[in-house]
Amino acid sequence: MATDPLLCEKDLEALRALDTCTVSNAVETFEVRLRNTGFADSRIRCIFEDLPPMVGFAATARLRSGEPPVSGGIFHDRSDWWNSILSIPRPRIVVLEDIDDPPGVGAFLGDVHAAMLSALGCVGYVTNGAVRELPRVREMGLPLFAGNVAVSHAYAHIFDFGAVVTVGGLEVKPGVVLHGDRHGLLTVPRETIREIPTVAEKLRLTERKIIDLCRSEDFSIEQLRKVTQELSE
Repeated sequence: MATDPLLCEKDLEALRALDTCTVSNAVETFEVRLRNTGFADSRIRCIFEDLPPMVGFAATARLRSGEPPVSGGIFHDRSDWWNSILSIPRPRIVVLEDIDDPPGVGAFLGDVHAAMLSALGCVGYVTNGAVRELPRVREMGLPLFAGNVAVSHAYAHIFDFGAVVTVGGLEVKPGVVLHGDRHGLLTVPRETIREIPTVAEKLRLTERKIIDLCRSEDFSIEQLRKVTQELSE
């Protein structure tokens, strides 16, 4: 198993060619974590389901939007947060944990912040909170994973840059590799990444044999039992 933590664009491109379910199946074969961990639950959904898989390194922070500032009418953007994002290698995926209860009162990300993040080398945005201005963000091609859609940004502001955050039950550490598509979002253990494409192809061929049998005129329980036993050996 590869253990080199330095990943190149070729490694990430190979992951982008796979859907998230396939990546999840491949990760399971390495037995590096429990099968009910490592992915976000149904509280996080893919907003633009037609976009290709998103792969990148997590740039994390926390978010509030429900309370106004102590003084002044709004919270201003912070360049120190932008610098924190740039400390993460490209391609970057911003992950914001909305700690309001309930989360998603206001949306930090709309078309302006989508443009900012794209300019900062970000290829995706993840939050358990809200997003907004979807048509214009969709035109930019920025994948969004969020808990809900909101009308207003309310009093959205960012803090705790580089913290370990949790979105949809998924713990995300800064710099971890994320993979997401219409099926959902998961973290990918680095020690598995270079072997995932090979493992995924083996799994695909295995599944193809079973599917072909199930669709054939020769299908029978006996044949199905035989094929599954052969493939498990």
